[in-house]
Amino acid sequence: MKVLVVDDERPALDELAYLLAAEQRVGEVVTSSSATDALRILREGTIDAVFLDVQMPGLTGLELAQVLGRFRAPPPVVFVTAHERHAVEAFDLHAVDYVLKPVRADRLAEAVRRVVAAVGGTTEAAPARDDAQVAVERGGVTRFINRCDITHVEAQGDYARLHTASESHLLRSPLTTLEEEWAAAGFVRIHRSLLVSLSHVSEVRMDGGRCTVVVGPRGGQHGVELGVSRRHTRELRELLLASRTVGP
Repeated sequence: MKVLVVDDERPALDELAYLLAAEQRVGEVVTSSSATDALRILREGTIDAVFLDVQMPGLTGLELAQVLGRFRAPPPVVFVTAHERHAVEAFDLHAVDYVLKPVRADRLAEAVRRVVAAVGGTTEAAPARDDAQVAVERGGVTRFINRCDITHVEAQGDYARLHTASESHLLRSPLTTLEEEWAAAGFVRIHRSLLVSLSHVSEVRMDGGRCTVVVGPRGGQHGVELGVSRRHTRELRELLLASRTVGP
């Protein structure tokens, strides 16, 4: 692929270009320090994808994406920015991905994978339904609950308490074990004593630098608000943005 990187800050531009050049799926990297210059490059030659900063002087990244949307064959756009607040606008413009700075190589690799799928005209396979069941005991009776119904998991000593929208169950397994075994099913740690299912997160709230998420019932019903530790806040936001990305 031939990709265009657009960022008005030279260190960020060089770093992103370097990381992309190391990607086996990227053949050529072209750089630009302004959206206006990027538009000239896009009109003069073939670009397979654009990695674009949001906030730039003059024409912004969002405005450039709007212009690209009117192209006969618009290239896939990945926004790379330090600001989470523009994510909704970005996906309204059919961005392939939204990556937060500072950019990690593994996170960028995921963005490139999404671009390759978009350029190749393929669609992402729908994630397989989580049909796993979890055996829990209560009063000498063993029950089986669907893991996909579990909203979050809370540590209780060496055990873990599994929460669904309507009940909870104690499981004789430590939280660290569930974190490893259930990661592929979308469970992530948000606090030293909490795992949350990304698919059940309905809101992310910020108040004075403190982050919380709401899990559970939707549609006007009240969910459960859970605190997110500072060390896990950034990773959670990135995972949520990625899990809710909708390709063009």
